[in-house]
Amino acid sequence: MIREFIRRILLIACLAGLALPAAAQSTGMRGNALSFYMQDWRDHFDDLGVGTIVADTTSRALQYWNADGSDYRLLSTSVPTPEELTERGYTKIARKKVGPDWTQTPSPRERFGWEYVPPGPDNPLGTHAMYLGWPAYLVHGTHDTRKVGRPSSDGCIGLYNAQIEELFGLCPVGFQVRMI
Repeated sequence: MIREFIRRILLIACLAGLALPAAAQSTGMRGNALSFYMQDWRDHFDDLGVGTIVADTTSRALQYWNADGSDYRLLSTSVPTPEELTERGYTKIARKKVGPDWTQTPSPRERFGWEYVPPGPDNPLGTHAMYLGWPAYLVHGTHDTRKVGRPSSDGCIGLYNAQIEELFGLCPVGFQVRMI
């Protein structure tokens, strides 16, 4: 009798666990779900040039268009926190690096005491980095996948390593970027 009672309780708990995501979605609970705002490149640039990226810090999304607009991608990102670290405006990809190393800017140096992190699994820049025309601002990967979809950087836009590797191959130096 007690075993049957325990079994029923476990069955009810399992069914409730399966129903929870649907219930959370229907009640407006979002957890770490994202609200991407679809952008149109024409709202930001006169032409696509060699290609365009719009990094939207509000919706935590990076949107990519190739030179003729036939390839569009929407990627979840980590975004800067706090707000005053966010650079906004127009820039370009100034250089790219596979296996970036990281010399800290003053903010993380003060908070964590870090000075330098060589390439590898402990490097917060992940496997690839695209340096923007502004000093110390990058679009890069991350080994810490919990950061993507959240405000968690000191000014950079972070992607999953697989996504930055793919984007890295698609975006030449000179690719136009807008941070909004």
